[in-house]
Amino acid sequence: MKMSLLPLVIAAGLFADSTLSSIHAADFWAAPKGGEKSAGTADDPLSLAAAQRRARELRRLATAPMNEPVRIILRGGTYALNEAWGLRPEDSGTAQSPTRFEAAPGEQPVLCGGLPVSTWKKVAGDAPGLPAASAGEVWVAEAPLVGERLREFRQLWIDDHKAVRARSPNRGEMDRLLTWDKVNETTSIPARPGLTGDLTGLEMVIYQQWEIALLRIREFTRDGDVVRLRFHQPESRVQFEHPWPAPIMTESYRAPFFLQNALCLLDAAGEWYHDVSARRIYYWPRPGEDMARATAIVPLQETLLDVAGTLDRPVHHVEFKGLSFAHTAWMRPALFGHVPHQAGFYMTEAYKMLPAGTPEKKGLENQAWLGRPPGAVRLWAAQNIRFERCHFDHLGSAGLDAEHGLRDLTVEGCVFRDIAGNGLQLGKFQDGGIETHMPYNPADDREVSARLRIANNFISDCANEDWGCLGIAAGYIRESVIEHNELIDLPYSGISLGWGWTYLSTAQRDNWVHANRITRFGQILYDFGGIYHLSSSPGTRITENVVGEVTLNPYAEKPHWGHLYLDEGSSYMTVRDNWTATDQRLFNTKGFGVTWENNGPSVSDAIREAAGLEPAYRDLLPMPAKPSAR
Repeated sequence: MKMSLLPLVIAAGLFADSTLSSIHAADFWAAPKGGEKSAGTADDPLSLAAAQRRARELRRLATAPMNEPVRIILRGGTYALNEAWGLRPEDSGTAQSPTRFEAAPGEQPVLCGGLPVSTWKKVAGDAPGLPAASAGEVWVAEAPLVGERLREFRQLWIDDHKAVRARSPNRGEMDRLLTWDKVNETTSIPARPGLTGDLTGLEMVIYQQWEIALLRIREFTRDGDVVRLRFHQPESRVQFEHPWPAPIMTESYRAPFFLQNALCLLDAAGEWYHDVSARRIYYWPRPGEDMARATAIVPLQETLLDVAGTLDRPVHHVEFKGLSFAHTAWMRPALFGHVPHQAGFYMTEAYKMLPAGTPEKKGLENQAWLGRPPGAVRLWAAQNIRFERCHFDHLGSAGLDAEHGLRDLTVEGCVFRDIAGNGLQLGKFQDGGIETHMPYNPADDREVSARLRIANNFISDCANEDWGCLGIAAGYIRESVIEHNELIDLPYSGISLGWGWTYLSTAQRDNWVHANRITRFGQILYDFGGIYHLSSSPGTRITENVVGEVTLNPYAEKPHWGHLYLDEGSSYMTVRDNWTATDQRLFNTKGFGVTWENNGPSVSDAIREAAGLEPAYRDLLPMPAKPSAR
């Protein structure tokens, strides 16, 4: 880089308390314990915030265009965040000189939204409220304070394994509802022994075809062998008013459910409970876990990185390489419950229309307004952004959320593992104040996310709390490519593309889903596909993917699924040369102009072998896929 240092020296004593060594190059080193006035070298690193500011000032004061990257090099270790790390238009680079945040060679920087929990002690004797089965097994620790205040949290990780919130029945099992009363907003369930004591915070998780509902219990009334439940607002209203998805209740089938989050339910190894009022965390260790040495982390931040521009001033030409994003929270269910519509997008209002129909859709029988789950990384109005070889692990909601106005985003060679919601959320889903079945054609075309490339990523164990989420959830995007990804161990669908349930023209078009490998999906829910598509999408192609085995849940009623699933309105697209383990496929209110050619088990071995990660990224495959609590 050739530039004069004179403006930098003159600039109001900008670096008066540091050496000038970091000014002579476009590299600024950062470390978890870096200083605010350090030199910014490998031996004398800055804090992350200070390094970012130095990079901004270098660009602001430059007298000539820069022709090399401005790098913020992160030393290994944990960067404990007490708020989201923010990037703004002032952090932007150029095509010749991108701003790059990258890991130091051979080191692993972790952007962490949690706090460690230590000083565990074994519970002595029979602690009030604990079931008899846990006597002598449970440990307790003091929950951390944040700013001298109590904070609630919904996840706990012990040595990189997510613990199970105390529940009944235990993991892998569910009870079934007895009644479902929409008029009085009540349900009744079988009374299980041991469900006693302080039930403040008790929650119900209901199986609802292609989604769950997570409801906070307000009233618990026992009458012999039956318990009647009422729920808190606003989720009670939404849950009993909305028509789809719903708990199936027929003479031969009643919706499954389980209860969670009470001390009296802590009766199995791997379970935990947070007593908020007493500020205690209880945990029953798994075999082999030593709480005197274990690393325990609870999450506090929902978002770790917030890249936020505007449509007029986008953040642009920024790259992230080799970073890890870990331990985020998901707090909405504790405050408002969680009643999703599809793909984890929760309903704020929903009801059945009488009579049916709107000007845009004559047969529409239901309306819904949606909110968006939070992402560990949130991207808003940004262009030419790249994530390479990054890790997204142990996250309480979504992983990477490319929400609004994204252009030329690349996510390649990344790992998404142990994520409660969607691994990636891409584009608009008609959330916010617009009814979700309305066609999305914004007046300002810059809103539409386009030219996204999601490639060579390893995606495992996503949606392990919000079962209706996916490995990759893409809404209204266009001219984008989802290719050569490896997706495995998912409770619902693998890749979902499209939104709106409409044949009408929208902003969605010209996308390509190519050569992905999807296996062990559909493990819990109903009405799913390895690759699932919604609505009209002219020019879209789904080609040369491998969609493997399905592991069906015995609790699903008459599973409705396909390796390839074209749902309502899917039109003007091509589905060709996809290998599937069986001929099982699904067309639901099939659209127009669909080319369907050479899909099924007879597709060539060459296509089957070429799908998934390309050779340069197959080193990601040995990464352990540790299924979390479901």
